[in-house]
Amino acid sequence: MDGCRKVLHQPVLLAETLAALDIKPNKYYVDGAFGRGGHAAVILERLGPEGRLLALDRDPAAEACATARFGDDHRFAFVRRPFSQLAEVVAERGWTGQVHGLLLDLGVSSPQLDDPARGFSFSRDGPLDMRMDPTTGVSAAEWLAQVNEKELARVFAEFGEERFHRRIARAIVAARQQAPIVSTARLAELIAAAAPTREPGKHPATRAFQAIRIVVNDELGELSAVLLQSVQILAPGGRLAVISFHSLEDRMVKQFLREQVHGQEWPLDLPVTGSPAGMTLRMAGRPVRPSAAEVAANPRARSALLRVAERLA
Repeated sequence: MDGCRKVLHQPVLLAETLAALDIKPNKYYVDGAFGRGGHAAVILERLGPEGRLLALDRDPAAEACATARFGDDHRFAFVRRPFSQLAEVVAERGWTGQVHGLLLDLGVSSPQLDDPARGFSFSRDGPLDMRMDPTTGVSAAEWLAQVNEKELARVFAEFGEERFHRRIARAIVAARQQAPIVSTARLAELIAAAAPTREPGKHPATRAFQAIRIVVNDELGELSAVLLQSVQILAPGGRLAVISFHSLEDRMVKQFLREQVHGQEWPLDLPVTGSPAGMTLRMAGRPVRPSAAEVAANPRARSALLRVAERLA
C-alpha cells in the first residue's frame, strides 16, 4: 500500500466527472481505465452497500494498486484486461444493459510517465518500452528497430501530427544503422536534433513520443472498440463520461457521439450488419475543460477535455 500511496495519480476534472456520472448509491459503475484509482476512490465514497464498481486496466502496476487500496471493499472488483474487452468483462458479471455510469480516462497516468523504467517519458532516461502492459506485445525499441522509414514518417504525421515527420524518421533510421535505439534519452536527443524549430513550452519530442506510444499500445483501436461497446453495457439513463487528452482521441470521441446522438446516415445500397444505426445516446451538457486553478495545480490537466452522453431507452 505504501508504494501505491507514493505514486497516487492526481485525477483530472474530478468534480466535473463525478457530477457527470450522477452517482446513485446502489447502482453499477465501471471505471474503464483505473490507473491508480483516483476517480475510483471518490466513486466508492458515493456508493452505498449495494452499489458496485468494476475497474479495468491492462497495467500490472494498476492491478497491484487496486488490490492494495480497495481489495477489502466488497463493492469493488478489478479485472486486468484492456478496455477493448469491456463488453465481455461486463457480460461475465451479468451487468450488460445495467451499468449506470462508464468512465474512460484516456490519459497516461502520472506514475507511468514518472517511472523511467516504463519508458514513456522523454524527460527521464530509461529503457524505450512504452507498453501499457509490459508483459505482452512489442516494446517501442523493438518496433523502432524494424519499422521502415516511410511507415515511421506516416506514424509521426498521423498519430503525432508532427510537422517534421520526414526529417525525424530519416534521422532515426540513419541512427539505428549505427546502433540500436534502446533508451528514451537517446530517442529524445535524435528527435530534438532533427526538428529545426520548437513549439514554445513543449519538448520537441512530445509529438513523436505520443505517436509511438499510440502505435505500440493500439490506443485508437482500443478506443474505437470500447466506444462501440459502451452503448451495449449502459442502462437507459446511464452516463458515458470520456476524458481525452489530445485531438486524435477527442475527434474520435466526438465523431462517435455525433453518430450515436443523430444516427448514422447509410447509403441506400450499403448492406448494414450488426446493431441498428439509430440514435442511442443524447448529449449531457457541453464539453468541459479544467479550470485555470486546476491547471495551475496540475499542469498535466491542461489538455484534458470531458465529454458526456446519456443512454437513451
